[in-house]
Amino acid sequence: MNISRCRIIAVGKVRKRWVQDGVELYLKRLPGLTITELRDSSRDKEVEAIRQALRPDELPVLLMEQGNTLTSIDFADRLRDFGSERLAFVIGGADGFTDEFKSSTRWQLSLSPLTFPHELARLLLVEQLYRAQSILQGSPYHRA
Repeated sequence: MNISRCRIIAVGKVRKRWVQDGVELYLKRLPGLTITELRDSSRDKEVEAIRQALRPDELPVLLMEQGNTLTSIDFADRLRDFGSERLAFVIGGADGFTDEFKSSTRWQLSLSPLTFPHELARLLLVEQLYRAQSILQGSPYHRA
């Protein structure tokens, strides 16, 4: 899996500077990974904006607390299994996703059984994407 074939679609902006600094650090380490920010709104409007932002060749991966939890190694393996498919990791707004949208996707991912603000979820996701790339490349970062 080439991380440059992934992107993040996120509802809302990162307002905390320290979170933005962390996100930017990992984006520098992951050339090609981009983040598309969408405006906060009602759940239905957010889902519609997400649908419009998705490219026809992208597989959406919904980040949600009811999703599958994986170890970092399992996450890396799952990414590798998707091969050359394009993935769009989607971080929704405070009200989550509609049931119809959830049921239309193949992969729902939970970063933890804990609930995080969307800003921290974004930082955790980019770090885990970097960690997954490091695992797949055999880099020592994963153990550092």
